[in-house]
Amino acid sequence: MHIRINKFIAEKHGLSRRAADKLVEAGKVFVNGKKAALGDQVNDGDAIEIKGAVKNRFSYYAYYKPRGLITHKQRKGEKDIASEVKLPGMFPVGRLDKDSEGLILLTDDGRITDKLLNPKYDHEKEYIVTTRVPVKDHMLRVMARGMQLEGGLVTKPAKTKRLGKHTFSITLSEGKKHEIRRMCDAFSLPIESLKRVRFMNIRLGDLKPGQFRKLEGKELETLLKSAK
Repeated sequence: MHIRINKFIAEKHGLSRRAADKLVEAGKVFVNGKKAALGDQVNDGDAIEIKGAVKNRFSYYAYYKPRGLITHKQRKGEKDIASEVKLPGMFPVGRLDKDSEGLILLTDDGRITDKLLNPKYDHEKEYIVTTRVPVKDHMLRVMARGMQLEGGLVTKPAKTKRLGKHTFSITLSEGKKHEIRRMCDAFSLPIESLKRVRFMNIRLGDLKPGQFRKLEGKELETLLKSAK
């Protein structure tokens, strides 16, 4: 697939196309070992090299949202991410309800929000669920097939895996409101804790509640490529 060199650089490095053009004009961009020119077309298999450090126009972070913290618009007596995380200009991508915890992305790049959250793109989100009563195998099979819930909601097929008597993982490709909680409610399965541990290729890893880390390198490249 052919793509203009400035578009390729902009998407890979989070730059504007004009900033990408400036790198080409400065002679810092090479395609398969040859200096690039404005308007050049490149393919997926081409080796694109930029001489010197490239500063992203935007920033991206993985954040461990603690339980009890809300994602957006706190009410009286509540705390939200913006008031707790000292990263000016950053906003959360998507939501995690107040009683849930785990991974949420923070960025100042409004271009990628729809591409990351729109259900039509089937981006995976993985959760670890701990319940107050034992989880039965047939429950996991039904969740994996997809379920019809109250209110006419039909869930898409999911990936489920037993991790213990009271614990399982579930990977969704959609993000309907309180979906996992509603699935568990259908089985009268009370939730002790619900934690998101992965969003697409980004993993929670060793982060502790309230901690964050900047996304860089291959991890960020893969995320931005998926959000093109």
